[in-house]
Amino acid sequence: MKLSTKGRYGLRALIDLAQYSGETPVSITSISDRQNISERYLEQLMSMLKKGGLVKSLRGAGGGYVLAREAADISVGDVLRALEGSLDPVECSGLNPEEGCQIADSCVTKYVWQRINESINRTVDEIKLDQLVEESRKRCCQEAPDRNICKN
Repeated sequence: MKLSTKGRYGLRALIDLAQYSGETPVSITSISDRQNISERYLEQLMSMLKKGGLVKSLRGAGGGYVLAREAADISVGDVLRALEGSLDPVECSGLNPEEGCQIADSCVTKYVWQRINESINRTVDEIKLDQLVEESRKRCCQEAPDRNICKN
């Protein structure tokens, strides 16, 4: 399985949003500056994340984006699925009876694909956005303890 820039950049943007939003919306420009991602591309990613129910947009002066749910309630899997679709690296019709695989009853490899798919999904679903924000703060504050983010 290989994630596209949508998944990689979108996850970075959402971690940034969780880290900096608090009570106020975060602008695309500020995320773009901190994460070195183009504003145009971020707009596309945020639109997908909004459709996925992960962010809300607020218009007008002082507008921007906020998380639609608490960071502790958003998993990496939620983010990646909103941006990438299914995370299953192997599509096997033997795992879906309605797809009519002719050798499903005798095929043993479907259990390998099922275990791989389940393992990936379980792993990304266990990692929550708030954990990544905390990890980011730790790393950032070790490098530059005088930054505003370290004083929270």
